[in-house]
Amino acid sequence: MEYLIHILIITGIYIILTLSLNLIVGFTGLAVLGHIAFAAIGAYTSSLLALHFGLSPWIGVLVGAILASFIGIIIGFPSLRLKEDYLALATFGLGIIVYSIAKNWVSLTRGPMGLPGIPAFSVFGYEISSGWSYLILVSAFVFLTYLAIRNITHSPFGRVLQGIREDEIATLAMGKDVNKYKLIVFIVGAFFAGIAGSLYAHYITFIDPSSFTPMESIAVLLMVVFGGMASLKGSFIGASILVIFPEILRFLGMPSSVAAPLRQMIYGLLLAILMILRPQGLLGRFRFK
Repeated sequence: MEYLIHILIITGIYIILTLSLNLIVGFTGLAVLGHIAFAAIGAYTSSLLALHFGLSPWIGVLVGAILASFIGIIIGFPSLRLKEDYLALATFGLGIIVYSIAKNWVSLTRGPMGLPGIPAFSVFGYEISSGWSYLILVSAFVFLTYLAIRNITHSPFGRVLQGIREDEIATLAMGKDVNKYKLIVFIVGAFFAGIAGSLYAHYITFIDPSSFTPMESIAVLLMVVFGGMASLKGSFIGASILVIFPEILRFLGMPSSVAAPLRQMIYGLLLAILMILRPQGLLGRFRFK
């Protein structure tokens, strides 16, 4: 049962990541490949504040999310003026930069040795350390993320985002500041990704750079595409299937040296099949351009 709860918690964290990336990629049509970098920023910020300054993880989550948003502004302001493949390469570069900093700034992040002993959340002196209690906490954050992004996408602001995705020039001709809308949605996506990273850090109580490799960004993007572009329900399905399905390989008795490459092969095969048979994803209405 503890193992099942653990998988559900990890699934919830990836759902937050997928929802936030779907807002950027699915609803706005921006090709972003470095989303996991914001999760890394949130995770390391919250962990370092708790370990070195004794701040509550509740404060750390907020500070980490705000810092991720701030980095989103710095990176997004010049990058979002790029288009399609160039934007994808620029944001992928962000993922590589953040990963390299986490790996090589040993005096701050301890590099490959990681940060052990990260404290858990607590409520009124009660430490949220059991699986059930943390599952409830993550579920609450998933609900808040879903509610926030749903309100954004169903508002006039969200209709402008969809206009940018469908025809940026037409949206610009209607008097909308396209770059401003892109930057705002980039900041919002980075904010929730930072929250997901902090939740992961305080749950595992140990983080190192291997948890935030650039390939993780590809995995989260695959969850968005698999579940469905511009579909919030699809984000739930995509993240759930692609987190839970690889765990089945653990019960086949395969060594980790075989299971890990096999998982990547399965990811690639699923993506290839999906692009051929249903480019918009399981529940999506729009294709990835």
